[in-house]
Amino acid sequence: MRLSPRPAAPSFACLLLALCFAAALPAQPAGPKPAFEQSPEIKEFRKTAIPVQFPGNGVILSGWIYKPPGDGPFPAVIWNHGSEKEPTAHPELGKFYTSHGYVLFLPVRHGHTPSPGEYIQDVLDRYRAQGADLFTFQKKAVELQDVYNMDVVAAIDWIKTQPYVDRDRLVVTGCSYGGIQTLLTAEQGLGVKAFVSFAPAAMSWANVELQNRLLTAVRAAKAPVFLIQAQNDYNLGPSETLGPAIRAQSFLNRAKVYPAFGTTNPEGHFGFACWEEGIAIWGPDVLEFLAQAGAPPSAPAARPAAEPAPKPGPG
Repeated sequence: MRLSPRPAAPSFACLLLALCFAAALPAQPAGPKPAFEQSPEIKEFRKTAIPVQFPGNGVILSGWIYKPPGDGPFPAVIWNHGSEKEPTAHPELGKFYTSHGYVLFLPVRHGHTPSPGEYIQDVLDRYRAQGADLFTFQKKAVELQDVYNMDVVAAIDWIKTQPYVDRDRLVVTGCSYGGIQTLLTAEQGLGVKAFVSFAPAAMSWANVELQNRLLTAVRAAKAPVFLIQAQNDYNLGPSETLGPAIRAQSFLNRAKVYPAFGTTNPEGHFGFACWEEGIAIWGPDVLEFLAQAGAPPSAPAARPAAEPAPKPGPG
């Protein structure tokens, strides 16, 4: 396994906040992610990401699309980013999914660059500064997750309109905050065939209100759910609590804790979900799950001399 030995260390300020508000819903680190080395092939593949814009709730949101060669229609995977203020285009995920004939759509929720609006952690910080008690603060944090989930719904509505996408083979996935968003979306269904949630709330598990909200969501999920964590994630509470509830809903549902990935919590949390080495571990299981859930991969066609690009603006 090729892993970098240079994980980013959290700042003193982040550590202090985590200690002070561990029982609430601490702001997940929005600073540097664990360092790792992208392969030259992945760096080159990043150039194929197509910037797009789509209508949100009163604002125009941004994102990226990776598209297999050909006209489609292709099954599509919607990736929900974490709490980071500046999400990245994740070419590792793009290469993996497009190599199996999926479109990968990475929408950016409002307040996360480059989408306009107020960043969710700034909203939480302001609310905390107003002196909210623990219960009220935890409840507010959960309410905000539902508010920002409206952007995920908007992203799904938009990708369904794209001519190169098979709207009957949609998948929603994401890590950390994105894992939370994935489970909240599963509660609504929206015609999505499957949901794959990595490490949902693993850094926020002390928030009892959030635990209850996610339990409600998975028990009401409208399609199969696969919850994934690595053994060295920040907290295995999501797998231990949500896992049994998920498995009880459908024979297709899964919840799996994989062996430790790398040597640090950030590597087990974010790296496992997004790096090439992590994808190589969970990829076969996820592809099998998607096929069983009704969103099987399709073999990409040979790249034509010219292919239609996704619509660059609201559609």
